[in-house]
Amino acid sequence: MSTSKKIIIVEDDLNLGFLLLDFLEAEGYRVKLCRDGQMGLRALEKDSYDLCILDVMMPEMDGFAFARQLKSRGYQLPFLFLTARSMKEDRLQGYALGAEDYIAKPFDEDELLCKIEVVLRHTTAEVETCPEQFTLGDYYFDYARQELHFNGQCQRITQKENEVLRLLCLHKGQILRREEAVEQIYGKKDYFLGRSFDVFISRLRKLLKRDPKISIENVFRVGFILNVEE
Repeated sequence: MSTSKKIIIVEDDLNLGFLLLDFLEAEGYRVKLCRDGQMGLRALEKDSYDLCILDVMMPEMDGFAFARQLKSRGYQLPFLFLTARSMKEDRLQGYALGAEDYIAKPFDEDELLCKIEVVLRHTTAEVETCPEQFTLGDYYFDYARQELHFNGQCQRITQKENEVLRLLCLHKGQILRREEAVEQIYGKKDYFLGRSFDVFISRLRKLLKRDPKISIENVFRVGFILNVEE
């Protein structure tokens, strides 16, 4: 199998973690192993991934807490729980947090691989319906690489800036409603998250200010419009 998909594993049992890493790399995936939740979050700040395989029983930050962090930080990352805890209540909690699946240890490698491929096919089909590169006046925005280019200079933007700018680009010349955008990025509607969203709009205005043909218009109490003069 040949693939460029990237998987992050958050697992404190390093023996199992390295077995998974070797198995998935042999299947053609690029894999990052993190031994705890904090290490996993730091890895996500530095790079993007297509899937997370997540243990539930970890010290300091368990898998459920890690999943909540994914949602609160706006990561649109599908994840699978892989755990020895198979109680119905745990499975329901995992699904409520947005897990694609809940796989009990010990697991069959072929079954795990099948579940991974199903999730990646599903998410890839969703992503492919939307472009990932945009030309905005004198700027070039590469969503997949979190990069904003201007006159040959490249700047890496944050995950949240990346997500907000993509939504603006997909709605260019139209109103991007604040409530809908907040729900897409954070997974829920919330007044204080809306205020946080406004902060990222301000940051993007500063990032795009070198081209006077670009503006982000505020529509009072409704949302924003990305305008680009042709």
